[in-house]
Amino acid sequence: MKPSSPPNVDPREVAKFAAMADLWWRPAGEFKALHEINPIRLAYVAGRAAGLSRRRVLDVGCGGGLLAEAMARQGATVTGIDMVPEALGAARQHAAEADVRLEYHEGSAEEWARSHPAAYDVVTCMELVEHVPDPASLVAACAQLVRPGGDLFFATVNRTPLAGLLVIGVAEYVLGIVRKGTHRYARFVRPGELIAWGAAAGLSVGGLTGLRYLPFGGYARLCRSVGMNYMLHFKKNKLEDIT
Repeated sequence: MKPSSPPNVDPREVAKFAAMADLWWRPAGEFKALHEINPIRLAYVAGRAAGLSRRRVLDVGCGGGLLAEAMARQGATVTGIDMVPEALGAARQHAAEADVRLEYHEGSAEEWARSHPAAYDVVTCMELVEHVPDPASLVAACAQLVRPGGDLFFATVNRTPLAGLLVIGVAEYVLGIVRKGTHRYARFVRPGELIAWGAAAGLSVGGLTGLRYLPFGGYARLCRSVGMNYMLHFKKNKLEDIT
């Protein structure tokens, strides 16, 4: 029997987010930034996917369920997967308390793709590619999970000196609004890299936008500059597009 490949997961990242699991649904806590940019992300996904009502949606690396629950509230049939059991526990508890119907499962994108190929209309993967050992494998798995003609969305941090200074230096070490060690500069992803991984997996770019966030006052807006945070929308190529 051929040995299975190791999962595309960094145990240090799992331990890091497991230790913060009880903070997911505290709007003023360490996930404050995610709470404040969540409406922007939701609007971007819903707008570019032509609505979420009655759509089958998978949120890869769902964490505590901020985006997954928001998409379910818009009428989508949502499944969230993550490799951090403690985060999934927080997600399930909040969904139960809020009476929001969706499913959460422990697993990686690669594992889920083997049993759910082309099963979803929309796949979202927010702030995960910079936390896995093999981001190209993650992108390929997400591409397998979406149906031909479907939509995929990634959000991550660009690997630029400015992003390193502000996202790590200022946010983690000066202001302390993000826990120290949350990010590693070497794992930040340039848009060109993400686009190349997507093209290799049969994806075409649907849109690219920057996201500007200012922690004081909760200012969050889409912007032209992708020098820091950005979101990338892919469309899964249909058979006729590649023949």
